[in-house]
Amino acid sequence: MRMIVFFDLPTETSVDRRNYRLFRKTLVKNGFIMLQESVYCKLMTNPSVEDSVKNLLKSNKPPKGIVLLLTLTEKQFARMEYLVGEHKSETIDTTERLVIL
Repeated sequence: MRMIVFFDLPTETSVDRRNYRLFRKTLVKNGFIMLQESVYCKLMTNPSVEDSVKNLLKSNKPPKGIVLLLTLTEKQFARMEYLVGEHKSETIDTTERLVIL
């Protein structure tokens, strides 16, 4: 499964910018990778991991703005199409348990 986090947070004041940075750091620290600006994705192995990640995000949510969560199966995620541009990432993003470099 994949969890996708979409967020639109205000950055008008220094407090807003701080909250934005803290939320983004929480995502990165917990294994989310950036798909595009303000859209992050994390691979999850089972529904209990999904629940723990949801609880983590709820406890670290910013006071203002919009944060959306969407969980997809790996098959649904793989059907995503790039209409413009292409996927460029040096991050290994796979469901395989063993990765040989």
